Amino acid sequence: MGDVMDKLVSLCKRRGFIFQSSEVYGGLNGCWDYGPLGVELLRNIKDSWWKAMTYREDVEGIDASILMHPRVWEASGHVDGFTDPMIDCRSCKARFRDDTLTEAQLEAGQCPNCGNKEVLTEPRAFNLMFKTFVGPLEDDSARAFLRPETAQGIYVNFLNVQTAMRHKLPFGIAQIGKAFRNEINTKNFLFRTREFEQMEMQYFVRPGTEDEWFEYWREERWNWFAGIGLPESKMSWHEHQGDELAHYARAAFDIQYAFPFGEGEIEGIHNRGDFDLGRHEEFSGKSLRFFDDQTREKILPSVIETSIGASRTCMACLVHAYHEEEVDGDKRVVMRFHPRVAPLKVAVLPLVKRDNMPDIARKIVADLRSSLPVFYDEGGAIGRRYRRMDEVGTPYCVTVDSETLENDTVTVRERDSMDQSRVAIDALKADIAQRIETWKPAGD
Repeated sequence: MGDVMDKLVSLCKRRGFIFQSSEVYGGLNGCWDYGPLGVELLRNIKDSWWKAMTYREDVEGIDASILMHPRVWEASGHVDGFTDPMIDCRSCKARFRDDTLTEAQLEAGQCPNCGNKEVLTEPRAFNLMFKTFVGPLEDDSARAFLRPETAQGIYVNFLNVQTAMRHKLPFGIAQIGKAFRNEINTKNFLFRTREFEQMEMQYFVRPGTEDEWFEYWREERWNWFAGIGLPESKMSWHEHQGDELAHYARAAFDIQYAFPFGEGEIEGIHNRGDFDLGRHEEFSGKSLRFFDDQTREKILPSVIETSIGASRTCMACLVHAYHEEEVDGDKRVVMRFHPRVAPLKVAVLPLVKRDNMPDIARKIVADLRSSLPVFYDEGGAIGRRYRRMDEVGTPYCVTVDSETLENDTVTVRERDSMDQSRVAIDALKADIAQRIETWKPAGD
């Protein structure tokens, strides 16, 4: 497990996917910067989700503020209940969540970091929200929080959106945005971080119809992952039961992905009932009820939530894409992204730097770039350039060669199979679009 993750983290830095935040100063734990290829991968994932969720009649998008009134977080339960049990080592000052320690370590009070026994403190509650202050005074009256989730910005805007867009029940509100959690221990690369992006949708339904819509959104969200290249064989459902069920949830399922370190949640689908709107009514003193002008009823809707981590999904795509294989006695590292999420779709490569090949290649780049992210590379042997493109997951390489000068065709090489075919330059854009649309994973 460690070997695979070490190789992936190394590749991500070397090839411009993910960098350690503030690395020149030694880094900041739990914070990562997305490089040129990483930001494209993340954007493609977010765009795919946004289109799936909002390019429909019954879901609208918003972008709520990161800073919100402090009472929002009291109403949501985050001020009192958003905590992890924390244990400190009196010897080396390391800090742990109690669920990361074994029963034997807890009984002996043994620190897994320094190895000393009888040095662990009793567990104490640690609130995961980042505090800040709004305005010039740093006192309790100016205290605010960086949001630990994006959902509350949707709830407090429920009636604003419903009124502005004249929606009837059921309808949803979606948003993508940053969230912040002061995690005790960050681990496993992008999986548990202090700053991350969420893609959340809250679907407001008539009370009594929750079960129907809960099953509908479970199926919708499961199927979406196949569209970005994550196979069912790597995913599983986990149902929350007993104490695991959050205080607001009537039912909850996680979609899990099989990471090298084990199963990990990448999306949660929750039946939240009317908890959230009810709490915000109570704490704000304002009605958040939908008025049905046909039945003349004032309805407090129930909510079905889909909550997905964009950062974790990005990591799942990176993990699933990473492959090593032997080709003609040499190791080939290839990132087998689905073309829909691949940072670069096409590389254009003149075979040599003469005979007008670079000029033709540049014209092809200019034509393709209006609709696709394209990379131009004329440095080094063609085989080496192919390997560089394989390593960043570029699905198609277009080579301008001597035959191009004779009949205006180019070689199109596919990343996964390494098969090559001739395509006329004037048909190239349509050919690439067709390949992306009909792409299937190797072996299908």
